[in-house]
Amino acid sequence: MLRGPEPASTADVERINRIFSEAFTDRYHRDGMAGVRVPPLNPAVWRYAIAGAGEGALLWRDESGEIAAFNMVHRSGIEGWMGPLAVRPDHQGRGMGQTIVREGIRRLEGAGARVIGLETMPRTIDNIGFYSRLGFRPGHLTLSVVKEGGFDTSAIGYSLLAEGRTEGVREVQELTDRLTRGLDFTREITLTLDHKLGDTTLVRQGGELVGWALWHTAPLAEGRDHGELRVLKLVAKNLGVFSDLVRAVEGDARREHVRRLSIRCQTGFRDAYGLLMASGYAVHWTDLRMTLEGKHESPPVGGGIVFSNWEI
Repeated sequence: MLRGPEPASTADVERINRIFSEAFTDRYHRDGMAGVRVPPLNPAVWRYAIAGAGEGALLWRDESGEIAAFNMVHRSGIEGWMGPLAVRPDHQGRGMGQTIVREGIRRLEGAGARVIGLETMPRTIDNIGFYSRLGFRPGHLTLSVVKEGGFDTSAIGYSLLAEGRTEGVREVQELTDRLTRGLDFTREITLTLDHKLGDTTLVRQGGELVGWALWHTAPLAEGRDHGELRVLKLVAKNLGVFSDLVRAVEGDARREHVRRLSIRCQTGFRDAYGLLMASGYAVHWTDLRMTLEGKHESPPVGGGIVFSNWEI
């Protein structure tokens, strides 16, 4: 009999990380990719995820008190999402996955989330079927698109860290709320600065904030070097601003002395995706975005672009 959920804390990071690596590696092996091993994540990234989820950082224990499953349940204003989540391989096939996902749904619905979603590997038909039986429906893809050097630094961007977070965060939230009422990424932005994982690039026109991108340069996987800048959240007033913002972030990538820039792009924004392809980006990874029936996403107003990544 498993017991839980109970709050996860930073003291649980090592064991959660081991389960994450074991469970995702096992998933790949069952999909026929026996040579793949998913590495543990950078502990700093786990600490960020646990802080970001807050009361939604959940774990379950087995009879001996060892962690058997976890689910990081996040809420960004009206938007709720789950991930990472995993069940220890020796406890799979017993309904534990349904338990942890349903608990996440229950909490997000109770908190008033109008969007509830997650991302999974599109090639893993078992995962898609599993989430579908729990009420999730497939949407568009989230593509990790990358550019290796050759950065275009012709656009001017500003650093939230350098400008001062209080006023900058207020501006960021006002812009985000204008495009998608009730969406709120301020927690992720402030935690990124608190945990020294990255920064937020700001783009202005005539003194008005018209776009921003939250990014990390801390390595995602444990033991990796400081070689990549990853854009996790992005908001732009329109496609022209999006173009300026991407080039401003490329300037930040150059200043951070990284070799690669990665952007998590939702393919529902077809013109933005096309612009990235025309700018020399290449698709590196795909995830299928799924939302709970009746809790689907709505497009931003006025041609706005909002990349809301549902992974850490």
